[in-house]
Order: sequence, then structure tokens, then C-alpha cells
Amino acid sequence: MTATEKPTALLVLKDGTVLQGRGVGATGEAVGEVCFNTAMTGYQEILTDPSYAGQIITFTFPHIGNVGTNDEDIETSNLASTSGVRGMVIRADITQPSNYRSAKHLDAWLKTRGIIGLSGIDTRALTSRIREKGSVDGLIAHDPSGNFDVPALLEKAKAWPGMVGLDLVKDVTCGQSYTWNEARWKWGCGYEPGHELKHRVVAIDYGIKRNILRCLTSAGCEVTVVPAETKAEDILSMNPDGVFLSNGPGDPAATGEYAVPEIRKLVESGKPVFGICLGHQMLALALGATTEKMHQGHHGANHPVKDHTTGKVEITSMNHGFAVSRESLGSDLEETHVSLFDGSNCGIRLKGKPVFSVQYHPEASPGPMDSHYLFERFVKLIEEARG
Repeated sequence: MTATEKPTALLVLKDGTVLQGRGVGATGEAVGEVCFNTAMTGYQEILTDPSYAGQIITFTFPHIGNVGTNDEDIETSNLASTSGVRGMVIRADITQPSNYRSAKHLDAWLKTRGIIGLSGIDTRALTSRIREKGSVDGLIAHDPSGNFDVPALLEKAKAWPGMVGLDLVKDVTCGQSYTWNEARWKWGCGYEPGHELKHRVVAIDYGIKRNILRCLTSAGCEVTVVPAETKAEDILSMNPDGVFLSNGPGDPAATGEYAVPEIRKLVESGKPVFGICLGHQMLALALGATTEKMHQGHHGANHPVKDHTTGKVEITSMNHGFAVSRESLGSDLEETHVSLFDGSNCGIRLKGKPVFSVQYHPEASPGPMDSHYLFERFVKLIEEARG
């Protein structure tokens, strides 16, 4: 923004830094962890990914808004639910939409979803600050009048407890169980209904993304989604062929207080288990490993991961601020995937049992189909378990 322009939005960091810009989207204020995302596409999917609950996203790519928005690309499983993301920070003003699937301008869509946005700041400088000093908590505020009580906003930013020890899954999980039968998007057809659904899968919703459900359906799974606090006994009473542990937000150790004992029972049952993101982290906790807060986290659609089981490298989409500690993996766990950016753990397999998980998001298709084999791997384990 120009030197003479009055700011209508602020980003107030917990360390006292105040960034001024132009407000977009909803008005109001919200606190959260400020992170950056390096993806060049998929801003609507990112802004509706429940895994981003409690976070303020800084987009490093400048042309945000260029494909508009639509109702099909929302990742929140419950369309009536508001997004868990706390805010959006961008460099340039929202780009005018230029895409045949666009149904609404991003600014209007942000207002509808209740997401506060800020444009006109140096996102490169903010990204560099996060990379050097680590993730930082902050408050984003938008007031068209430009009247801000900065000391009061700073106190609110400082009062936010941060991600460590925070269970955000209860804010994004479904209220009751439901079935899913929509498959992946197909050119010229859109999202098609699933067919030849041979395998019954129960998906535990810690903040599940719609495209994960579509990938399971496309792999031949009839999916029943259940709330995060569903007991293992209730899941096993449904007689599933396999159990899926979904992605989600917050500290896995906090959510794990009630989720890990149930996951452990599911593993002991002998049923095939597949986890993604938060599901991966809590499966690791259930198998005796530990998790740790990352310096800046991994957020983007260009992360190279090596699959040790095949020797291949995948380009993956990631969104996580916690990771499984490699040093904590016991002898019964095999590390199957590793990040080629920083060497952090990205996948595990329980030796001798049909149980595995990955840290990244295979359904997001940045490769674009590098990681879809994981859903087929899950189905193969189900078929082998059924004999």
C-alpha cells in the first residue's frame, strides 16, 4: 500500500511487529498462528482445509483470486460449516477471476465464509521472518474505518495460547456419522458417483477433506464417516474392512489424549488402518513414537518426498506444523517416506500388520497423480486381509 493510504487492516504479531495493509473479505479480528504457503494453485482448497484451523495463511504466490471461487472446490466436508482458517495475507490486491468454473469473486466469497483478509504488505519479508525465527502467533484485524487500538490488539495476540497443547479437532469434526459416495473429478463430467464399491471403510473425521473421501470412493470403498471421539468398539461393530484416520488441525498429542487409545484398539483388532497427516501423527503416537513442533512447518504443493518402499520421489502437498520424531520410531516401525527438504519423517509402516500412514496429502494431487497409489495400497491390504 502507498505511504499516504490509510490502513484498513493490520497483522499484529506477538513480538510487537505491526504490519499495515488493505482489508479484504470479512471485517473483525481473529488470532492464530501465522504461517506461509508456497502453493501456486488451490487457494480455495487451502482456505477450506480444516487442517488450517487456528492459522493465518500468508500466500507467497502473488496472483490470488485469478480463478475465482466455486462450491465444488470446498474441502470442508460440511458445506454449512465455516472455515477453520483464521485469516489470509496476500501481497497484491485480489486478482479478477478468469476461469470458466468461477462462480464468485474471492472477496465476496471470503465475506460469505467469514474469513478476514489483508493485502498490500511485503509477504516476502514476512515469509523470511517466519523461516528465520519460526512460526509466530498473531492477530489479523479488518476495519474499513481504519480505527485500531494497537496496544489492545497486541495484548490479545499475546494472550493466545498457541498451537502446542491445543486440540482443535473438536471444532472441525462432524456432529454425526454419514455415508459418502462421490468419486474424483473427471474432465467434462465433474464429480461422478462412485461405482463398484466393494470395500467397507470407516473414516474417523479429525477434520477430513472432501477429496480424501473422493479418492477412497474412486478406489472402490464405501465410506462411512464418524466423529473424532467415536469409540473403537462402535467402529468395529460396523464390521469395516478397513479404517481410515483423517487429517486435521492442532497438536496431535492434545487430540491424542482421547484418540490414541481408540486407535491402539483398532490396530490391535487386525483391521487394515491407513492414516494421513494428523492421522499419521496420532497413529505414530499409538505405536509408541512421539511428535514435535516444527520450526516453521511444511505448507505447500511442491514438497519432494522419497518413498523407500519403491525408491521413487513424489511431489507432494503438505500442511503440518507438527512432525513425528524419527528418533522415536521403535524397531517394530519402518520409516517408509522421508522429506527431501529437511529429512523429516513422512511415512511409517507397522511391521507384520496392515497398518501404514503418510504425513503428506496424496489426494491434493500436486504431482498430479504421484501419490494416488497409496489409496490402492490401502485397498490391496484390505483385499489381502479378507483373503
